[in-house]
Amino acid sequence: MPLFEYVCKKCGKEFEKLIFSIDGEKIECPSCKSADIEKKFSVFSSKSSKNDSCGCEAAGSCAVKKHGGGCGCGGGCCGI
Repeated sequence: MPLFEYVCKKCGKEFEKLIFSIDGEKIECPSCKSADIEKKFSVFSSKSSKNDSCGCEAAGSCAVKKHGGGCGCGGGCCGI
């Protein structure tokens, strides 16, 4: 079940909504109840079971691995 991010065009409130189906569920702003909303571009995260899945040379020595960040290659090769 995907979690989508929205912004209300009427009041500017940003909010998230867990969507259970694609049946055309009506989504409205939790603050002003307006249906005039816009879906925001969101990123997602995934984790591979293999640390060097993207082929990044920094996979074994990534400095940010212990801090919870990516190594900068964009492929999540730190296994986080």
